[in-house]
Amino acid sequence: MYVILCFAFGIANFAMHKAVIESGHPFVEDTKLYFGRYLGKQGSYVLEFGILLSALFFAQDGSLLAAAFYGVYTLMNLLATWLLMSGRM
Repeated sequence: MYVILCFAFGIANFAMHKAVIESGHPFVEDTKLYFGRYLGKQGSYVLEFGILLSALFFAQDGSLLAAAFYGVYTLMNLLATWLLMSGRM
């Protein structure tokens, strides 16, 4: 059950990530340049995937704490996406 929950959170995180990356916000453009220098053009997606993979591995072992932390991470991403997309930041 925790794996399915983390997977659903992962889908939401990647959707929000894509929306923010394509928004053209100046903060995001600067961040893309930073990640591009060290991790390649899609570096932020690599980090996002690593976080999802870690959460899935822990959830597979039945860790409620990992699923809860990944849920909190998703809520923080939701807040950041809302702030950037609504022009409040």
